[in-house]
Amino acid sequence: MKKALFIVLLCSVWATIPAQAQKFGYIDTEYIFSKMPEYQKALSEIDKFADKWSKDIQDKYVEIEKLQKAYQAEEILLTEDMKRDRQKAISDKEREARDYNNKVFGYQGLLFEKKKELMKAPMELINRAVEKVCLQKKLNFMFDKASDFVMLYTDPRHDYSDYIMEELGLDTKPTATNGNPTNKTTTKPK
Repeated sequence: MKKALFIVLLCSVWATIPAQAQKFGYIDTEYIFSKMPEYQKALSEIDKFADKWSKDIQDKYVEIEKLQKAYQAEEILLTEDMKRDRQKAISDKEREARDYNNKVFGYQGLLFEKKKELMKAPMELINRAVEKVCLQKKLNFMFDKASDFVMLYTDPRHDYSDYIMEELGLDTKPTATNGNPTNKTTTKPK
């Protein structure tokens, strides 16, 4: 009885609340990032770190290869204790190289942390612009077309990427590549 009364009361309250349509839009952060100098600079910095760390790791493996060749060349002259010591030294160097590789390129390694640090500023710029555009356009939701969220269909009328780019002071004109303009249109939602 109480449950039925609660449902009737809930329905009557719900019926008195005016239904409002939720306003939404989407942006393409991949497209916006491609136009942002801050993002391009961050990518360049990430590449520099990745190249440096890759070279460091490669140098470690070159050193290991030299130790292995030296060991193979001198193996017949070494005592069993000397052989064990050399093999242990080589194995320690291999472990050290693997550990360093994992520390740099592994899950949440140095490269991951550096990406997170360098991408923070461009992401904050986009987030502030999204918030401002959502308030100006009275949007309830803003989705990212470039995210893992699957968008099976997107109506260009709801694409607010150009508004975000204008807010960031970026050029909203499509860029031409090999004489073909990009798929990006400059149609803005109303």
